[in-house]
This record gives sequence, C-alpha cells and structure tokens, in this order.
Amino acid sequence: MATDSHLRFALAVHRALGAEGGNSCFSPYSVASALTLAALGARGRTREELVALVGDPGGQATLLREAAQLLEVPRGEQPELAVANTLWADDRLPLEDSFKTELAGWPGAAVASAPFEKEPEAARALINDDVGRTTRGLIPELLPPGSIDRDIAAVLVNALYLKAAWVHPFREANTSDAPFHAPSGTRDVPTMWLSESVGYAHAGGWQAVQVVAAGGLQAVVLLPDGDLAETEATLDEAALANLLDGIRTKPVELALPKISLDVPSALTRVLQGLGVRTMFTDEADLGGLSPDPRLAVAEVLHQAVLRVDEQGFEGAAATALTMRLTSMIIDEPVTVTVDRPFLLLVRHAGTGALYFFARVVEP
Repeated sequence: MATDSHLRFALAVHRALGAEGGNSCFSPYSVASALTLAALGARGRTREELVALVGDPGGQATLLREAAQLLEVPRGEQPELAVANTLWADDRLPLEDSFKTELAGWPGAAVASAPFEKEPEAARALINDDVGRTTRGLIPELLPPGSIDRDIAAVLVNALYLKAAWVHPFREANTSDAPFHAPSGTRDVPTMWLSESVGYAHAGGWQAVQVVAAGGLQAVVLLPDGDLAETEATLDEAALANLLDGIRTKPVELALPKISLDVPSALTRVLQGLGVRTMFTDEADLGGLSPDPRLAVAEVLHQAVLRVDEQGFEGAAATALTMRLTSMIIDEPVTVTVDRPFLLLVRHAGTGALYFFARVVEP
C-alpha cells in the first residue's frame, strides 16, 4: 500500500537525519514529492533505486495528490495549504513532453525558465523568491550561496505551506514554564496545558496523543516510556502503523511544550546512505525528464519550519533537486506530561500522509 511505503520512507529518512540525536525536522510529503517526480523522470537503475526508497511512483503520486486537499471548515478560521511543484530549467535543456504532461497533473505544477548558465545568481534568487512566496516567507533562502553555478541546468522544487487551528485550542492563560528533561540538562520551557477528549494510544513502549486540527489534519505526539534513542531504534513502519491505528478517543490531560523548529537538511548523503546513489553519478539516467544524457542530480537540499502554539500549528517545507550537466478503551483521564524528548507528526487524516516528522530533544 502507498501509505505503508510512505511511512517506511519517512522513518528511514528520519533515522538517517537524526543519527546525531538532536532536534530534527523534515517534511516527508515534500521530500517524497520531489523524489517521486524524479523517479517518474528516471529510467533503469536510477529509477529502481528511487522506487526502492520512496515506493511505487504511481501509488505515491496518488497519495501525494490526495493529501494536497483539505476538508472545508463550515465556520471559523480556514486552514491553509499551499503546494508548489516546479521544474526550473535552463533554455539550453530540452524537456520531454511526457514529463511536462505528468507534472501538469500535480498540485501547483509549473515549468519555468531560469538563466542558470548566463546568470546563476539571478536564477538562484528567482527560485528562492518563488519558494518564499509559497511558504509565506518562512523559507526565504532554500538555495544557499554557492548552490547554483553555471553547470546547473535544472532544479526540481517542491514547496509546502500549512497552517491550521486546533479544534480544541489550548488556553493561553494556562501556559506556564515547566521542567523539560533534555540530554543537556533539565530546564524550564513554556508548556501548554489541555484537558480534553482526544486521540490516545499506549503500545510498544510509546504513548501517542492525537490532537485534531481544522481541515482533516492531525498532530500526533509520540512520547516514549523510556529513553527516546533506545525506544526509537525499535520503531519501524509496522510498529508505527499499529500505534497510529490503535488511537481511540479518551479524556487526556496533556502538557506539551511550545515548539519552534527551523531545520535545513542536506539530503544528498542521507539519500546515498539509503541506497539512492546512481542519480548523483555519470551513470544517472533521467531520460524521462530530458533527452540530454548528461543530466545528473548534483544535490538534494531541504528545509523545514514548524511552529506549534496554543492556537494551532504553522509549517513550511521545501525540497530542491539541483541537476547539472556532467560528463558524469475510555476510563479515567490519562495524564501525559511531555517533559522529555519526543517525536511529533503532522499528518493528513484521510491518507495518512506525513507533512512533518520532528524529533524534539531541546524545545
């Protein structure tokens, strides 16, 4: 199933990104979108490696397109979801019509021209400005200085912005400092409090608390019974799916730190470590995207921003593949005090797609 593949992919990247144990945050939705589009433009071993990591491109494309739709809210603040999938190409690069047709079926699809060869800095600014608009200014510089040079011929970008209010907001008057036990030591952090019937499960060494937001969105706090690093090592897609499937409504008294994360991630080495190697080499075959046999992926860059407060959450993410031409059960309320490192998922209820996957070690 596409959802199983999506969970497996999200966990694999999460583990690789968080190998050092600190805060991490990325958007499985955004990265999967960019890589699935790359897979649709790839052939041979290049495609096989991408499919092994991300899953069947057809199934993933359907999942990602469906997850770009939120439910309408009859009253109150409407949730916001903006998605852009853009192929920026230099005029010297021929593009396959079949790829442009495939891309056109994706949310926020566009093919745009950028002067990579003649004015690489202008091209970088053009892409960054576009990502900044989609992400409402949360990601103003996805492509850092030096990431675009005259050898770059195309950049495939997914950008995402998401904002939604809680169905049952936390009362701001209840927010107060409370101890959080981080690896660096215990310190007081601004902590929100909620006493409400919400989704809850306890299985496999984890407590899961699911807080519902407008538009068919959910935030799921995953709090380990013991040490996060030890418990996390045993969390595979079957265990995570079982935990999420077991969530049932229950009275919960939740104490949750406010969260503000802004995490850039260079994904090239992460993907290579996960078996996606050929597309970065002279052996790359992106013939479904362009007939130019020299096209290969230079870098995969990602940035995610996630803020969680009393009213709801706001997040943005962007992923860029730069491509160069190369010769190459209900009873008493349960109390859940999130006072130690935990995981946080933001997901689409209808499909299970994960917009954000975060590890919070130092809130």
